[in-house]
Amino acid sequence: MSETSATALRPAQAGGTVAKLTYGEAVNAALRRCLEELPETLLYGEDIAKPGGVFGVTRGLRRDFGERVFDTPISESAILGSAVGAAMLGRRPIVEIMWADFSLVAFDQIVNQLANVHYVSRGELRAPVVVRTQQGSAPGACAQHSQSLEAFFLHVPGLRVCMPWTAQDAYDLLVAAVYCDDPTIVIENRTLYSAGKQEVVLGGPVQPPGGLRVRHEGSDATLVTWGAITARAVAAASTLAEQGVSLEVIEVPWLNPFPTEDVIERVRHTGRLAVLHEANVTGGFGAEVVARVAGSGVALRSPALRLGLPDTRVPAAPSLVAGLLPDSDGIAASIKGWLAGS
Repeated sequence: MSETSATALRPAQAGGTVAKLTYGEAVNAALRRCLEELPETLLYGEDIAKPGGVFGVTRGLRRDFGERVFDTPISESAILGSAVGAAMLGRRPIVEIMWADFSLVAFDQIVNQLANVHYVSRGELRAPVVVRTQQGSAPGACAQHSQSLEAFFLHVPGLRVCMPWTAQDAYDLLVAAVYCDDPTIVIENRTLYSAGKQEVVLGGPVQPPGGLRVRHEGSDATLVTWGAITARAVAAASTLAEQGVSLEVIEVPWLNPFPTEDVIERVRHTGRLAVLHEANVTGGFGAEVVARVAGSGVALRSPALRLGLPDTRVPAAPSLVAGLLPDSDGIAASIKGWLAGS
């Protein structure tokens, strides 16, 4: 699915209404829709009910949906384990893990239980669990609250994974995840929750998982990215355009299912591939993207470029964080130097 087809269809959907929402409000609207439409849905996690979530994303849902929205003890393993059992018995749990880093405490429940339900039951059972979490290198968050872990989840067969960047995708992807019968990890970013309001189309048919977004047209190289850092990629492409460099920016909100053939086709036109993500470079999913394109037989005009966080822990000091994560100027400089050397 190309961005052209996606944007052509989305605003005209029957029953859709337009509202100006922040990213966090779009998440709230998606949760509200699913709780209204799917009576088997439960929503729970640490401080998400009466307090409304540490980031305020779930405010008002306990009030409006009662005991289907509830707070849990501080036990990620209990949250995930109960969700697996509830899903096997016909519920459709949406659980929040406050920081993606905390999901590691419950990795056994995710990897050995949740991802395995459909397979080990010979297809007789499903576990339609949505795990909402957020990640990213936010200033002051320190090393145990700043890791970008999407590659961990993507290594596990049986899990779908998405990382919405815009408020519209925050709404659409979460609704799609809840309606999906496969376990799905929805990775948000706390730096986006209260960002400026955007027009969001609410309601309408559920969007299928998958697809990509062409965020900036270009012909000299294709940059593939996802998550909040997409904003920096688009800004870098605009800077490069002023310098005579035409950079195509492709955002991939669904990392599983990944639109491999669509990405390959975009790279085939430019002949060059760069990948950018907030996760550290070594073992990042960007390496998988490069491998898929290289394995397709596309004749690249220069070696692929990978950009991301250095292989180091994320410090608490905002000034040090700023020095680690590539900003738009740094991305533009890296792309320009890479193209000059090819």
